[in-house]
Amino acid sequence: MVPSGRDVSPSAAPRTRRPSEREILDVAAAHLRSEGFRTYRDVDGTDYFDLVARRGSEVGLVEGKVADARTVLVQALRRRAWGDWVAVVLGSRTAAGRLERRTAATRSAPVGIWSVERGTLTILRPASAWARPGVDDPFEPLRRRFRRVLDAVDRGEIPPGTVWSDVNREVRRAAGGRRFAEWRLDEVPSRPD
Repeated sequence: MVPSGRDVSPSAAPRTRRPSEREILDVAAAHLRSEGFRTYRDVDGTDYFDLVARRGSEVGLVEGKVADARTVLVQALRRRAWGDWVAVVLGSRTAAGRLERRTAATRSAPVGIWSVERGTLTILRPASAWARPGVDDPFEPLRRRFRRVLDAVDRGEIPPGTVWSDVNREVRRAAGGRRFAEWRLDEVPSRPD
């Protein structure tokens, strides 16, 4: 006999609270620090970069969303010019799994796909480098510039929360201003380093 006032049907099972974007990025940052990276949240003062990770000269970027895998993938592709690798982290393993399957054999395959549930990070696909060794990398001047800016942040020359100008305008839109914009891997920066 079921006690009155208590529904024990499967649909009434307690739902786990979906983590916030901040929570999933905190878990991703903790994982990266355990791998020897220094992490930066909102390093540019505009929330353009969700999470930046640096270990030596290697720079990685992590874009996070609680849901909306398509939007976070587009964000990762837009920011790929700045990091040696990019990963997305979602608050749902199911959504992350769908994104991983949908992008497995595409130009988006270097994007790492991570998920966070109940405070645990799962790497469904590791992030890989955009440029292959021995191949000219059109974004290397931007990456060098980004490393120099991070050096200035580390030295305290750029205070936390300072808004960087032209960060998101440095790489022009390959789509010519249409609604969906993706930077091509072969695109050359519009301004010299």
